[in-house]
Amino acid sequence: MSTGDGIGLELDDIQTGALHERPSPYVGTYLLLRIDDRVAGRELVARLLPLVDSARRSPGPDDDAWVTVAFTYQGLKALGVPRDSLDSFAPEFRQGMAARAAELGDVGDSSPANWEKPLGTSDVHVAMAILSPDATRLRGLVERARRAAEERSGIELIWQQDCFQLPTGRTSFGFKDGIGQPAIEGSGVPASNPKEKPLKAGEIILGYPDETGELPPMPAPEILGRNGTYVVFRKLHTKVAAYRRYLRERAASREEEALLGAKMVGRWQSGAPLTLSPEHDDPEVGADRRRNNDFLYTDDRRGFKCPAGAHARRANPRDALDEDGSVNVRLHRMIRRGTSYGPMLPDGVLDDDGVDRGIVFVFAGAQLKRQFEFVKTQWLNDGIFIGAPAEKDPLVGASDGSGTFTIPHRPIRRRLQQLPPFVITRGGEYCFAPGLRALRWLAELET
Repeated sequence: MSTGDGIGLELDDIQTGALHERPSPYVGTYLLLRIDDRVAGRELVARLLPLVDSARRSPGPDDDAWVTVAFTYQGLKALGVPRDSLDSFAPEFRQGMAARAAELGDVGDSSPANWEKPLGTSDVHVAMAILSPDATRLRGLVERARRAAEERSGIELIWQQDCFQLPTGRTSFGFKDGIGQPAIEGSGVPASNPKEKPLKAGEIILGYPDETGELPPMPAPEILGRNGTYVVFRKLHTKVAAYRRYLRERAASREEEALLGAKMVGRWQSGAPLTLSPEHDDPEVGADRRRNNDFLYTDDRRGFKCPAGAHARRANPRDALDEDGSVNVRLHRMIRRGTSYGPMLPDGVLDDDGVDRGIVFVFAGAQLKRQFEFVKTQWLNDGIFIGAPAEKDPLVGASDGSGTFTIPHRPIRRRLQQLPPFVITRGGEYCFAPGLRALRWLAELET
């Protein structure tokens, strides 16, 4: 099915959550289910199909609530997917996130031994994200999904996490999030950064050429793999009070405190990027979708505006690595969806109140190892690529409390010492979100 730019992206067969932005603000619920009977599991898939929208639609005020359905490797096994098909999935997906925790930096408090059950266990088979701009429609969708799971034995709802996005778009750390998404060729979704051309569709959706010009490895048979995408799901607890105290203790004023926070993140709390507003926050730029992502790092190679080690610059270096040509940043882009859970810590509070709060991150892409795992291990947990091997991402890096963060400055740079961990992994899963035809194929499997 051809689109305006000549890319034959089959939007009618792709789950809408892979390509379309979520409504803003929104409320949502994540559900995890276990399949104890494969026949019941296939009936579940058939009952969920009417709830899943394709990427063909254009979400409007009355049509912007949706359900995304994905499966773990253990879930596909529980449905009775043939062995040769199971073996055709990416090795990382087959192993699961918990088995790869040490490589990802999920150690210590973040190790699977401390994860919230049942995350990381073989009981997690089906993952559902249900999102809506208002609570009434959300309740209706959640009820329909629960009925689909509960109307016969053999299916168990084993975990539920409510989530939300505030009207400000800010997370528990106080920063506006979800700004720098890549545009996907053929999706019909416009680019948020006019300085970057859209990614080839095969970087996100299986069955299409990627940035190398090749087709990425795809699960077999074709009806199962084509138009699907791998999904990374992570629940992250944020230590907001510790983050605030760390900044307060190292700043001489509230203004300096805000600046240090912006230097660590790469943006001001409003969403205004340091590259465009290096000295002070500019809420007008932060709120303007036409400007808040319209920048590169060409004129800031040394990081005097935005430090090379800042979170946003590590996660997406844009053109900062073009000079040495050793890394093609476009091979490591992915769709990123972040949503908050738990009550926000009131402004000004510096002591932990014991309440669980944080971010549920969802990443979508065609290659787990080249995208999510590469960014997590090489760019967030390491500093070699920015010339600082001892440094990690100051906000989400796998910190043990001894890390540093360098802020370039004339005449003397500033170095923050003894960075404690501000984010703790509560659990996660590697999932696969099939296309709509693949969902029907799964529902009609015969043993």
